[in-house]
Amino acid sequence: MSWKKRWSGAGLVVLTACVGVAGCDKDKPTPEPEPTPSVRRNKMIIFVWDGLRPDYINAADTPNVHALRTRGVWFEDNHSTYPTFTLINGATFATGAFPAVTGFNGNAAYAPGPKVQNATGATADFHGPVFVDDWRLLDQLGKYYEETFHEPLLNADTLFAAAHGAGLKTATIGKSGPAYLQDTARGGVLIDENTVWPLATAEDMQQKGFKLPKNTPLMHPGLTLAADNGSPTGTSSIIFFSDGKTPDASDSAGGRHLTQNQNLADYYTGYVLPQVMPDLSLIWLRTVDAAQHDYGPGSANALASLRLQDKLLGQIVSTLEARGELTTTNILIASDHSHSSVSGPLSLFPLRGVTPDGTTGKNTAGEVSATGFSASGFVRSADLLTRAGFHAYDGSGCDNSPVLSGIRADGTPVYPQLTDTEGALCGTKGAKYTTRAFAVPATLPADAIIIAAPGGSDQFYIPSHDPALVKRLVAFLQSREEYGAIFVDSRYGDIPGTFRASAANLENASGRSPDVTVSFMWDDQASINGKPGIEYNSYPPYRGMHGSFSPVDVHNTLIASGPDFKQGFNSTFPSGNTDVAPTVAHLLGLSLPTAQGRVLVESLVKPPSAFAHTVRTVTVEATPVSGLQFQLPTDPSGATLDTALQGNYSAVLQMKQLDDGQGKTFTYFDLARVTRK
Repeated sequence: MSWKKRWSGAGLVVLTACVGVAGCDKDKPTPEPEPTPSVRRNKMIIFVWDGLRPDYINAADTPNVHALRTRGVWFEDNHSTYPTFTLINGATFATGAFPAVTGFNGNAAYAPGPKVQNATGATADFHGPVFVDDWRLLDQLGKYYEETFHEPLLNADTLFAAAHGAGLKTATIGKSGPAYLQDTARGGVLIDENTVWPLATAEDMQQKGFKLPKNTPLMHPGLTLAADNGSPTGTSSIIFFSDGKTPDASDSAGGRHLTQNQNLADYYTGYVLPQVMPDLSLIWLRTVDAAQHDYGPGSANALASLRLQDKLLGQIVSTLEARGELTTTNILIASDHSHSSVSGPLSLFPLRGVTPDGTTGKNTAGEVSATGFSASGFVRSADLLTRAGFHAYDGSGCDNSPVLSGIRADGTPVYPQLTDTEGALCGTKGAKYTTRAFAVPATLPADAIIIAAPGGSDQFYIPSHDPALVKRLVAFLQSREEYGAIFVDSRYGDIPGTFRASAANLENASGRSPDVTVSFMWDDQASINGKPGIEYNSYPPYRGMHGSFSPVDVHNTLIASGPDFKQGFNSTFPSGNTDVAPTVAHLLGLSLPTAQGRVLVESLVKPPSAFAHTVRTVTVEATPVSGLQFQLPTDPSGATLDTALQGNYSAVLQMKQLDDGQGKTFTYFDLARVTRK
């Protein structure tokens, strides 16, 4: 008897006895079985370009990513997970699953609890919605979910945990929050904007001359930073108008995060690759998202950050080549979402130029200009709901947004700037504000509505779970022209004009998901700075945002290049962020049973099986509503009605469904649109 190699389901080469089988050598003595060797797998790098719009990629601005797209696989119809926020898609990259399975609801979380410190040492109050964008807050949120729902932070299997279980080395580097979300168990190396894990890695990096993120000692209290450490992952300031609150979209200094991202890339190429030698890496850098938030898509600073990001990709590729690893490394370029400009309808809020303010030396909003910048788009739901008689709270203090709250066509502001003369509203005497504070009270009224307001969609939590209150909230959202498609938890049944949250994979069975989620209205045809796509936004003071169910936000970037992927191939099949983890898991020989995405077999040199994909477009229509009165965004009081409309309201949810020929169907959401007539 002799021995023959075979592939195991676990991705290992196993020696099995064979008798009378072709290829077996019967004449030689039976050898002693050798220890089972691991299959040689190509290494994987997932490089997330936060907020990368597909239309940014060209040979002039992004020569390195353009080259990867040309020689690798370009997924022409890729999809973000809705709501199209960073942390929701971070959870999708980590698990290959939608919020319905992960139980993770995004950038801002309502998890009523104590005051805690975040990863910078600042206080965060979990009594109200908190932006959980660092390791400390994600850990705290995980504890809340364990205590309240008896579930972990991510209620799904993760790619990095599967890699650790198989003995693979991992590293996650970059943006605080989504980078950490990949490896909350800290089974590999973590380097983000706030910390380095484990302690041994932080100490070794210091010994080798690297300056660490300045907040690293908050994770390792015994660690002392070098006297000249500084803040290598810190940021500079936004350039504002003379009001100190509105970003100057004409600025061309480059944005806040160029040095930060360069240093994070240097950590990867200078330390992680030679010292850690990871089998699986995820690099998540803040640009071009951050510059678009500050100054808008298509702005000079957004383009500067785009070019730097491409330079950093070139740095990674050249380092791999110098190490002789480029031919054995797959690189995936992905964006968590795309990006839109913050603006209301240009017919109501025309663009305005930028003009110097002679008093301060800075700029301010000028006259109406077809080539100007947005002077509208910020919506504060807590204010609008309170004006309509609700008890609504978003947990935030006074806001001062004199431009982006809206400048009407006649030059008057939607929200006049007010002064807190006694300091009773804003906490500071003389503070300027356009909307007051809406802190969550210690004792909630029975009809309280808590609002998580992270950007292009708002999430509403109803502690009482009162069906009548939910229906009243829905009617309000339908009446205000700032709001678009509405998704309601199934416990409230079918409400006309809305979709069940389960229809968009938003509803978690344990009850962790919001009661109501609403996308803000969007227009994918309107253009600012030469980039189509505008939407309302609930997070001040940004000029760019995502999170909505606009096709601009949803259709994002995915490129794959390397030894396991085809060369020069454009995939026209729908794909999504849900597919990244299953595809990487397959190539690394890992199991990811809770993933809802698919292996992108059409892109692989050696697909696991023959495939015969069929695709169909599906449109779901909500029950239409009539007899409504629509309130114009130019009047927050609700008194000014849109008399050009007849009160008819309809909504559609559009998706693609792919049948893989193996009995499985995968869903990709294209848009959700509301029409008022």
